[in-house]
Parts: sequence; structure tokens; C-alpha cells
Amino acid sequence: MLGILARTMVKAGAVKPSGLVKPVSVTRIAGRYLAHQEGLPKLPVPPLQQTCEHYLAALTPIVDPEELNHTRKLLEEFQKPGGVGERLQKGLEQRAKKMENWLSDWWLQTAYLDYRMPVVVHSSPGVVLPRMEFSDRQGQMRYAAKLIAGVLDFKSMIDNETLPVEYLGAKPLCMNQYYKVLSSCRIPGTKRDTVVNYTLDKRPPTHITVVHNFQFFVLDVYNSDATPLTVDQIYIQLEKIWNSSLQTNKEPIGILTSNHRNSWGKAYNNLIKDKTNKESVRAIQKSIFTVCLDAPIPRVSDDMYRTRAGVQMLHGGGSRWNSGNRWFDKTLQFIIGEDGTCGLIYEHAPAEGPPIVSLIDHVVEYMKKSEMVRTPMVPLRMPQKLRFHITPEIKKDIEEAKQNMNIMVHDLDMKVSVFSHFGKDFPKSQKMSPDAFIQMALQLAYYRIYKRCCPTYESASLRMFRLGRTDTIRSTTIDSDKFVKAMDDPAKHAIRGQAIDRHLLGLKLQAIEDLAALPEIFMDTSYAVVLHFNLSTSQVPAKTNCVMCFGPVVPDGYGVCYNPMDTHINFAVSAFNSCQDTNAARLAQALEDALLDIKTLLEQTPKAKL
Repeated sequence: MLGILARTMVKAGAVKPSGLVKPVSVTRIAGRYLAHQEGLPKLPVPPLQQTCEHYLAALTPIVDPEELNHTRKLLEEFQKPGGVGERLQKGLEQRAKKMENWLSDWWLQTAYLDYRMPVVVHSSPGVVLPRMEFSDRQGQMRYAAKLIAGVLDFKSMIDNETLPVEYLGAKPLCMNQYYKVLSSCRIPGTKRDTVVNYTLDKRPPTHITVVHNFQFFVLDVYNSDATPLTVDQIYIQLEKIWNSSLQTNKEPIGILTSNHRNSWGKAYNNLIKDKTNKESVRAIQKSIFTVCLDAPIPRVSDDMYRTRAGVQMLHGGGSRWNSGNRWFDKTLQFIIGEDGTCGLIYEHAPAEGPPIVSLIDHVVEYMKKSEMVRTPMVPLRMPQKLRFHITPEIKKDIEEAKQNMNIMVHDLDMKVSVFSHFGKDFPKSQKMSPDAFIQMALQLAYYRIYKRCCPTYESASLRMFRLGRTDTIRSTTIDSDKFVKAMDDPAKHAIRGQAIDRHLLGLKLQAIEDLAALPEIFMDTSYAVVLHFNLSTSQVPAKTNCVMCFGPVVPDGYGVCYNPMDTHINFAVSAFNSCQDTNAARLAQALEDALLDIKTLLEQTPKAKL
């Protein structure tokens, strides 16, 4: 098998790496946002026959021949001239003509707002930043103050529409997601959620929320003349907040946001019946972002530290630790622990990982600069503590959310590791895509453990189209099954709007919108199998030595996120303890072995054959 793989990867090395895995280049063009957006092409609707063919190809390595044959017949029926497929395709094409992006509204609803599992672990990604050296509250406050100033510096580029336009190759990318992450929040509903964004209000928000010991504060971060507070001024304000929240016996109201969305929706409606509670909740929702000043987490060995930091970002460690020190519906929450554990968690509905990582890269660079000359200290208004009236019913909701959170905490199996043997420099030296290299290693690692291939999701950006979000690179192909082809070709399809997943979803939703009977291909076992992603993966490259982490998307699956640096690769692997068949550390080790084996095979192959 490895001999076949060697020939595969050598062949792949001769192919020019796909545009998907080139680093996004940033050009400093002060372009007006709308003018830039209007210049972007619209997301295409792929040809129906092409999607049906690619769908069958995606099924071939993961369903048995009998099931495949049944699906093939259904697809033939679906594609008949004048049949249901043609009608739905025409409906989609009409929708694409009328709308800025035929997919974006549907995707926001189906992928996020209709999803009823908790956003914690199941949806919101976390990011672990390098460990800081401070180990006391002064260091924590100083770091927090500089970080806040850095985010406000980034915000000024958004406000002035001078954000650097990003390019993939020569193609400009949609910058819309950058305008969605600040001053925004998810609002729970009993059946469906909504997202609000206060950026375009007549009086946009000028405050952030700071939470310490489960107590929330409004901190104005702009002076009356609209200039941002200096680092020193922010530091003084954070000290005031710290000193006003020393009590540790407060009800962790924020833990309500971690519950199942329907339960939280009901609790939310009950919570905001009270006028004070409603005003406090609105202040959090409207804030530019949230800063969580966390208590130190239990000490662990250096080897375990990254993993502990990863779960800290994802869920806060449980109700006894920092899980109540959050408002999980807030789009952006920066987490700064007293022990130097730092990072963030973001609510996924408004944006994907890359814009968040760009913000992080900017803030980390900003924080390296020497600070401005100290300004004359004008007296600043005391940050406002947000009050909550806790009725017995709300107390009961909090207790339920605590229990559910603790169950999630015990169930999450996580391994954050650094693969230190090589980074993206090695695949590049072989004229190969680092992303394809890692995806092939993941396929090999999974196969070695389970002796089968599984449906694999890799996020592909559609940002070269207006309001583009993501589609799916299906790394498991007929060829990957035999290790005879690298992953570049599927990537080329996905980012050009020619992948199958969003097109099939569009056809299904078009049928629902037309109030037509759901075509049989969507009730077929194969459709359920192909969407059961045992491996949900994402490459989120950053200049900063960080790693993003997220939970699995199915009960018996893995979540794998990676950041390939020049000489090492940061990995985060997650699974659920409730599934006896999965183990995050085992997959992480198998992945490390697979990467080394593929490297060895390539090095043993004579260069003349390239």
C-alpha cells in the first residue's frame, strides 16, 4: 500500500499545487467596501449532470456496491429530461439571477440558526494563543489592555473601509465577513435563532463587555472626542472592574448561553421579562466584543498544557471553573487567564476561521509595538456593572445549564499537539501542496485505525464569490481510497463553486420552497451516509503560532484543525468520550506516524522519476 502511495505522491508533486492552499496574499488597497464587493462574481450553480456524477464518485469508496447501484438508479430518474431534477435546477438558476448569492441566506439558516445543539463544542471554534509569561493579575490586566487596544485598531480599518483587500492568486476575495464579527451577537429562539449586528446603527456601540468572576461590566473604550482609550486608560478601567468583582459567589448567568438552543430560547424569554435583566442582556449583545478575565486553571504538565488550554477556549472547564465567565452567543470573546492561558472563542454564524485569524494576526503584531507616550490622565467614568435579578425559575435554568455543561465537559476528548519534525517547508520542497499532504496523511491515519475510508469534510472557502462562505472538499475519493492521487484536484473544484455539497443542499431546499415532494435521492440511505462526516477537518493557517480547535460534527467522529507553520504543524484533534470507537490521542499519534511515513517514502523515491 505504501509503495502505491509513494508513486501517488511523487506524481502529485509534479502537479502545480491548487490555488486553495496558497497563502492568502494581502494587498494594502484602501478600497471602498461596496465598490470592491460589486466587482466580485456571483456564486455559480453547477451543472446538474456534473454534480450527480461527482456525487456518485464521492459515494463509491464509502457505501457498498448494492447501495451504490440503488443510488445510481435514483439519480438516473432524478436527471431525466423534463423531470424533477431539471425543474429544481431551473428554480435554483432563477434564484441565482435574482439574489446576490443564492446560497448565503439558506446556509446561514440551515448550518447555524436552525441548528439546535449547544453552540459550545458543537459549533463555536476556539483558538489557543501562545502561552503568556505573566502569572498575576497585573500581567493579565496589562495584556488585556493591549489586546483591547489592538482590536480597536483593527476596528478602525473596518470603520474607515481601509481593510486590506485579500487575494487568492490574482482573484480578490469577499471581505463581507470582516464587517460581521464586531458589535454582533446571536439571539436564541425557541425554534430558530437570529443574528443581530449593531455596526450600522445611527449610534454604533462604543463599549465592550468585560466579565470577571461571572460578573459583567460595560466598559466604554472611546473618549468623548471619539478617540480610543489608550492602553494605560484601559488598564486603569480593568483594575476598577477587577476590584468591583472580587466576590466569587455570584450566579453564573452566562452559563445559560451554553445550553441546548431551545432550552436557552425559553430561558431567555423568561430572563428578559424583567426590565433590568433585559437592559443588561442588550448591553452585552450590543457590545463591540467581550473580554473574559478568567481564573487560573488547574496546573498540568507542559505536555498536557496545550490540550488543557484548548478545552479552556472551547468550554471554559465546567461550572466550577470558567464556563460561567462567558456569553457564548457573543460573536467574539477574548479569553485571558490569570495564569497566562489566552485565546478566544467565536460564535460561528457570522464568519469562518480565516477572518478571525487575520484579526488575531493583526492584534498580535500590534501588541509587539512599544506603547504610546502616556497621556495625561483625565478621570474616566466608572465601568458600569450589569445587574441581573435571579428569580427561582432563572436559578433553576442556571442549574440545568450547569449540569448540561458539565456533561459536555466530561464528554469532550481533546488532543492539541505540535508536530515538530517538519512543517509546510517539506511538502513545498517536494513541489506539493502542504494541505494535500496533510489531508492524505489524515486519510492514511484513519484507514490504519479503522481499516476503512470514511466521509471526510474539509472546509473550502468560496470567498472569491460575493458573500461566499464555504463548500466541501471531499478528501475521500476513489483514488485516495487506493492512495493513487493527491488532494489537489478536488480542491480546485470546490473553491470555484463546482463542488457537490452546497448544490445538493440547494436542490433539496428548492424542493422544500416549491412545496414539492422531496425527491427520493434525499431520502436515500447513501445521502445520510455521505453527510455523516466521521472526519471534519479544516486548515486555518495563521502567522501567529496558534491553533484553532472545534468539536466533532457527529457522535462517532473527529474534529481536526491544523495550522501549518514553516517548520512545524499545530494540530487540534477532538472526539467524544461517549463513543468507545474514537480516541483523540490515538488519531493524533496515527497522524504523526502517517506524516513521517509519507515523508520517508518521498525521500526514498529517486528524484529522476519526478
